[in-house]
Amino acid sequence: MNNRSPSDLSPNAPEGHAALALFQLAPDPIHLNHGSYGAVPKIVREAQDRWRAHIESNPTEFFRNELPAELRRLAGVVAQRFGGKPGDWVFCENATAAVNSVLASSGLREGDEIVTTSHVYGAVLKAMRIWAERFGAKVVVVPIPAIVESEEQVVQAIARSFSDRTKLLIVDHITSATAIVFPVAQIVSAAHARDIAVLIDGAHVPGHLPLDVEAIGADWYTGNAHKWLFAPRGCGLLWTAPQHQTRTLPVVLSHGAPAGYTQAFDWIGTRDATAWLCLEEAVRFYDALGGESLMARNRKLAATAGELLAQRLGLQITAPAAMRGAMTCLTSRPSSMNGARASSAMRHLRECCSAVVPVYLFEDALCIRISAQIYNEVADYETLAKAFPIAMQQSLDS
Repeated sequence: MNNRSPSDLSPNAPEGHAALALFQLAPDPIHLNHGSYGAVPKIVREAQDRWRAHIESNPTEFFRNELPAELRRLAGVVAQRFGGKPGDWVFCENATAAVNSVLASSGLREGDEIVTTSHVYGAVLKAMRIWAERFGAKVVVVPIPAIVESEEQVVQAIARSFSDRTKLLIVDHITSATAIVFPVAQIVSAAHARDIAVLIDGAHVPGHLPLDVEAIGADWYTGNAHKWLFAPRGCGLLWTAPQHQTRTLPVVLSHGAPAGYTQAFDWIGTRDATAWLCLEEAVRFYDALGGESLMARNRKLAATAGELLAQRLGLQITAPAAMRGAMTCLTSRPSSMNGARASSAMRHLRECCSAVVPVYLFEDALCIRISAQIYNEVADYETLAKAFPIAMQQSLDS
């Protein structure tokens, strides 16, 4: 199927609130949480609709003869953009699915240790603990403060946790809870010096930061294309270093499993693969908005918004500018609020100024995490700065 369509985006693509017309986002809320679920552009959703109609016209022909070749072609698109070879890349539903597949394939044994940090994504930590229990292994969580001062602080804290029993390190590239960009290449180097395999959870990275998986040097790297690269939800990516591909298989084993790494992931049964099939359309949309210049624009806006909110609200940003991307997390610690009141504050923000933004506790710190995307502008964060104290008071009164 030739699914390509001419882009209706000019080199002078709209930005700020004018860019909302490119998405299906409702105009009323102020959307400041792109990092959690992304936003699918209209042109990408239309491509997905075309793929679904095409599949339904002859499902047998599509699944038997068309899908395998198309997935391998798209793996080449991913490799050209993020490094490695097409055969190193496979598709999955999301980064959490990829992490589970790596854990299942890790070969951990009784007494082995998996190291991660206190900033790890909650679902990934739960998965690590369940798999570790099955293998008789142990999860070691390295405490890293909510407010980080330098890259070296992170590298040293992780390196100090290694022991002779450490077999696997799982670490975020961009932390979800604190929006900190970890120095992953340095972390990988420290782990490999101790012969420790490394999985990098880059769920937020594709389309958010420049990415070259081979330069990072990890053993596995996973990311989501449905957050910052504008693919439909369910478009996860997994890169596996060549030396680990023979043992890396998906959690769900099906007809493709005996044939090896790529075939095992490409075919685990009948499912909706249209999110993956729209990757190229999403990449074209991303590039039409500027590609690397879009990345820089969002990062600059997040930095400006973070400084604005820090000054207005008396909050602290969790990391120096060099360790932040298109998200900024601000925190107040210690916090007298509990989780229920933080959720209440988030609800009051949505009700009092229609601002969609995460408010939560990280350890004993109250956090608010903002995202910056093409459809945002400084006025959005000005509105948030005015509404936040009101929402906080309402949550305390309720």
